[in-house]
Amino acid sequence: MSERPDGTLVSNDALVALSVEAARRGDTETLEHALAAGVPVDARSPRGDSLLMLAAYHGHVALVRLLLGWGSDPNGRNTQGEAPLAGVAFKGLIDIAEALVAGGADVNTASQANGRTPLMMAAAFNRIDMVRWLLAHGAAPDLRDAAGLTALDAARAMGARKPRPCCRI
Repeated sequence: MSERPDGTLVSNDALVALSVEAARRGDTETLEHALAAGVPVDARSPRGDSLLMLAAYHGHVALVRLLLGWGSDPNGRNTQGEAPLAGVAFKGLIDIAEALVAGGADVNTASQANGRTPLMMAAAFNRIDMVRWLLAHGAAPDLRDAAGLTALDAARAMGARKPRPCCRI
């Protein structure tokens, strides 16, 4: 339990729920107060997504940096076995990827569910700029997922447009 400024008590579950919504919305001030009140930096939503996963997926770079500064695990996985960088790669959010990698995220971390890497996600969803960025930051194009597919295979399987010669994986 935590005490509000007006003296009323708030349950830890309520603070976590408030923090989850703040992470989704990008509400830095609310999340800072919740963390200061004792909400764990790697608290999770009912679906198993960490605050960092939610902030990253919803594109809130300032909040991603705040959570990393509080010690959030940049490679922490949700209940589906995904790390934050996978969702960011899927959406093509390079500014968020930069913050995650600067905070220690592994560009080659693979999903525990299917073995797909962030590069595979970016390639499959035709996020060419993200593919380039990941490759420039050490993503390995020859890794294979659980089905034996590489990033290029994933792109072909999902019907991503054929890359121009300058953009080949």
